[in-house]
Amino acid sequence: MRKMRPVLALVVIGLIWQGLVWGWHVPPYFLPSPLAVGQALMTDAGPLTQHALVTGSESLLGLALAAGLALIIGVALDAWPWLYEVVYPLLVVSQTLPVMVLGPLLILWFGFGLAPKVILVILMSFFPVVVALVNALQAVPTAQSDLLATMGASRWQIYRTLRLPLGMRGFFSGLRVAATYCVGGAVIGEWLNASAGLGYYMIRAKNGFAIDKVFAAIVWVVALSLLFNMLASGLARAFQWQLRHLH
Repeated sequence: MRKMRPVLALVVIGLIWQGLVWGWHVPPYFLPSPLAVGQALMTDAGPLTQHALVTGSESLLGLALAAGLALIIGVALDAWPWLYEVVYPLLVVSQTLPVMVLGPLLILWFGFGLAPKVILVILMSFFPVVVALVNALQAVPTAQSDLLATMGASRWQIYRTLRLPLGMRGFFSGLRVAATYCVGGAVIGEWLNASAGLGYYMIRAKNGFAIDKVFAAIVWVVALSLLFNMLASGLARAFQWQLRHLH
């Protein structure tokens, strides 16, 4: 029953939304009703699915690259404290720069293809993963690492047997957060320049005052974000199971 509460909450919100649109006679070009959005989802199911596949592939590629980059840099920041002192503040400062500002520059530097969109996804997904990983690595008790070192373990062996398995909890925690951001990064890239994708679909629908289709695209964006979040959670559970099985 507890798992059904979010669904029930969505149903209640939808009923209130539908009632307000009907009761106040809200124009459909301003705020469509949930029934109109549902009809748009069914009417444009084919095109929406095709655009969602484009956005999903951009998001998944960017998220995978961001995760790999965060893993490498996170371990490096933990292994070399001087590198942490130099790089980590720059990572924090980089988050003060709006992603939309970088979009035109990325198009100028990398063209109008896939690269700018994937880079935007990486920029939005990288920070939460690397921060969570570094925090988890730094939380590993120093005494345990020192004990392995006194037993003759190399730095790589200490990371492989102790620090990385414990740090991966933070990695997957950050990955779950990044999984909800990555689709937004792809959509922003498609707003700036694209010939396909949910962002491109939304711009075309907006220009045609088909706001019900804009909301239908938003539903797909939410669905993709939840899907990637579930995928990240599944990977985390698989890693924990594998870790327990090995031990």
